[in-house]
Amino acid sequence: MTALVAFKSALLAELPSLRAFAISLSGSHDHADDLVQETVMKAWSAHASFSPGTSIRAWLFTIMRNTYFSQYRKARREVQDSDGEAAARLVSAPAQNGHLDLADFRVALEKLPDDQREALILVGASGFSCEEAAEICGCAVGTIKSRVNRARQKLMQMMAMQNAADL
Repeated sequence: MTALVAFKSALLAELPSLRAFAISLSGSHDHADDLVQETVMKAWSAHASFSPGTSIRAWLFTIMRNTYFSQYRKARREVQDSDGEAAARLVSAPAQNGHLDLADFRVALEKLPDDQREALILVGASGFSCEEAAEICGCAVGTIKSRVNRARQKLMQMMAMQNAADL
């Protein structure tokens, strides 16, 4: 009898013990059958690594135990999501849209009159107060507020936005 035929016979002889062990691990007959099948497939594909003369039962039980715990760890990380609600929360907007929006914003910003662009950058981007921006530009605080407001309105119009929160 060849080594492969002897291995096959020994493997088939251990199936009832494997199934009993699988039921004790999983607690479910269906899951146990899947576990036995997975164990037999792994054992068959790795039959060359089995050392004849050693306990095939111990070798198979080790494969089954490792398979079971690997599946258990994997299942703990999985989320039941039959209605797709959890998956919908994981969706993120593509990053390239942000780059395109920024490019559009830069083009629109360049189209603003110099005084409005300067006021908007000082107050909106650089974080200066209107008083500080007025001092930098050498004009009245009301003028800076007016320039910033007109710049925001023009940007919203050029970028087809409905309100300042979109900007």
